[in-house]
Amino acid sequence: MPKIGTFDGERFWKNAYAHQRGNLLRKVKVPDDQILILVNKKYHELPAALKYDIETSGIQKKDLI
Repeated sequence: MPKIGTFDGERFWKNAYAHQRGNLLRKVKVPDDQILILVNKKYHELPAALKYDIETSGIQKKDLI
């Protein structure tokens, strides 16, 4: 059985600038007013459902830079 690929959201979040974090949140369909709040939080402070969406979205790092 093939391994399911997930996006390493925590590592990306730690090394990303605010505009890159915003692009990631837009890709997982977060409303703009929430993006302004979430961009400056640490990854572990994000809601669990949002972290799950980020990690299982199928997004590649090259799509965000």
